Amino acid sequence: MWRQDEIEAFENAVALADPVAVGGRVQSCTAHAATVHGLQGFVGIGDACRIARPGAHAAAGDGLLAEVVALVDGGARLLAYDRLDGVTPGTAVRLDKRSSSARPHASWKGRVLDAMGQPIDGGPPLLQGERAYPIDAQPIAAHERALMGPRLPLGVRAMDLFTPCRAGQRLGIFAGSGVGKSSMVSMLARGAAADVMVIGLIGERGRELQEFLQHTLGPEGRARSVVIAATSDTSAMTRRRAAHLTLTVAEYFRDQGLEVLCMLDSVTRFAMALREIYLAAGEPPTTKGYPPGVFAELPRLLERAGPGVAAGRITGLFTVLVEGDDTSEPVADAVRGILDGHVVLDRKIAEAGRFPAIDVLQSISRSAPGCYTPDERALVAHARTSMQSYAAMAELVELGAYRAGANPALDEAIRLRPALEALLAQDVDEPCDGDPFAALAAALRP
Repeated sequence: MWRQDEIEAFENAVALADPVAVGGRVQSCTAHAATVHGLQGFVGIGDACRIARPGAHAAAGDGLLAEVVALVDGGARLLAYDRLDGVTPGTAVRLDKRSSSARPHASWKGRVLDAMGQPIDGGPPLLQGERAYPIDAQPIAAHERALMGPRLPLGVRAMDLFTPCRAGQRLGIFAGSGVGKSSMVSMLARGAAADVMVIGLIGERGRELQEFLQHTLGPEGRARSVVIAATSDTSAMTRRRAAHLTLTVAEYFRDQGLEVLCMLDSVTRFAMALREIYLAAGEPPTTKGYPPGVFAELPRLLERAGPGVAAGRITGLFTVLVEGDDTSEPVADAVRGILDGHVVLDRKIAEAGRFPAIDVLQSISRSAPGCYTPDERALVAHARTSMQSYAAMAELVELGAYRAGANPALDEAIRLRPALEALLAQDVDEPCDGDPFAALAAALRP
């Protein structure tokens, strides 16, 4: 009799076996797209194919990787992960199911991968796990998920106090360019409590990768992390795949029963890649040039984070680069509706010199009611009320038009403001030691 694990391994091998004699020919192509005839009835949207390199055959695992994005005029439209230089009409194309999955392994911790799951850190070849995980997987059904876990310390004092996060929660970090988003990510990468971190760098500048690895993560952070990188010079298909591979690797570690912190920087650049892909697939542009398919795929990616069926959980931290500091622009608005909370970085706070530039009054965690003890809840409510009182009258106070004694609540807010601002400020390299709620109680002391 076969053991259950042997049966699963055999089923995996059969599922990934290349179909025999399933191929087609390029009819026409552009720099990144090709129309292929001969695959009718064998491929569907999302299937991976190999386009033969000039002078070669499209053998399994060889050739230029491409994906079916539309079925048109009796053929299939493919978008390639690299330029189709040298490809001509009549070039051979072959279905390649193996490229639609990855086989994560525990030894991937400490490694840096590209969107294809290949190492780019100069290290040895990667070991492959027994189970194949689909790259573009469906989220776990809502009724099968476990509940979120206990409060998870993030190492950023302002977030631990005012936007607490539970294990398995998904938080968005919304910021304009140059407001300190990368610094926030570095603080979270070093300070968050998790068994393993899976970090996706999507559309980042090429020079920033080594800075992130050497300075942001450092040796200790890197040892417990898997980094997947697709820089801004890569194709839209590559950037999209890197984002999905990030969640795929996180799902593997979740299934091992571990607490996983998954950070994706940034969702906006992932959405921009989707815009290129869906426009090339023939969808019409709608909201600010984004086709409808973009807003259908965003929740499919983000919902993959969260609690698993059993012990493991994926806590998701997703950055959103808001255009023109407009937090109501289409991508930001869609992401905010999907996630379990949002942290807003404000340019005016950054310009005033306080970092991280978190606007506490605009930030919210939907799990906060279950994170606080009664005493902690009272402290946070007191602090928020004080900050709201000051924000409502800030212009009058700063112009010197307010007379002390006219409003007792505002008088207290003015008195508490220096201590609260000092508490919210935290240097990039400053650890969040001690109990932040004890520090908040001291700042609110009469």
